[in-house]
Amino acid sequence: MQHGPAVRRRKLGAELRALRTGAGLTSGEAARMVGWHQSKVSRIETGSSGAKPADVRLLLDVYGVADAQLRELILVLAGSDEGSGRHHWWHAYRGVLPPTYRDFISLESQASAMRTLETSVVPGLLQTPEYARAVTRAAVDGLDDERLDALVEVRLARQDVLRADPPLELSAVLDEAVLHREIGGPDVMAQQLGRLLEAARLPQVRLQVLPFAAGAHVGVTGPFVIFSFSRTSDLDVVVLDHLTSSLYLERKEDLQAYTEAFNALQIHALSPEDSLDYIAGLGDGT
Repeated sequence: MQHGPAVRRRKLGAELRALRTGAGLTSGEAARMVGWHQSKVSRIETGSSGAKPADVRLLLDVYGVADAQLRELILVLAGSDEGSGRHHWWHAYRGVLPPTYRDFISLESQASAMRTLETSVVPGLLQTPEYARAVTRAAVDGLDDERLDALVEVRLARQDVLRADPPLELSAVLDEAVLHREIGGPDVMAQQLGRLLEAARLPQVRLQVLPFAAGAHVGVTGPFVIFSFSRTSDLDVVVLDHLTSSLYLERKEDLQAYTEAFNALQIHALSPEDSLDYIAGLGDGT
């Protein structure tokens, strides 16, 4: 269990090590080709020290990595500010976003798929502006209007991943309590339920409601997110959100445990079709 930056260093190192091995090079040979000491390559690969984006670009060139998307993904792990605007727009909000939130957004922007269990609120990617404002105001104490506006802007800008090409594939299981918690008042909730219905009809979104009738389930321990990456499963990570920070789980055992938990939740939840009917019924007041 690590904080985001440490996880990213280790994942960056593991990916670079795999690329070096695939190129048929030893760490010593790679170091000589870029003019470094072998220990520097070893420290980067073990995640014991960070790597500057410029250094990572040198290694990618030496390893013959020409795939533009793979290069960008690896450079993002190294903290690069380069790349497409979609992948780095959040840097404009550095002054209002804590590092763990920036780390979460960068993973979200690069992931190919996201699986999430929500037990209290609607997932950020599916929130309306009014709902996002009410949630943010309640979650962060003492916000002035300017910072509140900025955080809501960030929440809404994150939703662009669902409209990207290709879009992020989102699978969300919502505890029934999420739909009954009246955040922002009746009008805000009515709009939010309508937004869920719209989103659930998108081909890249799978939305399921976990009914109260399911009783105790594996998700009672709290919400979680699983990010998956199409280029390499070695970058997959579980994120657990807490009040003041986020924790990242990267071990294969953890990923397997949370993947199995999410699969079990989907089995106990209503089908996507029945979930749509249920949400529509709440919106109609039935």
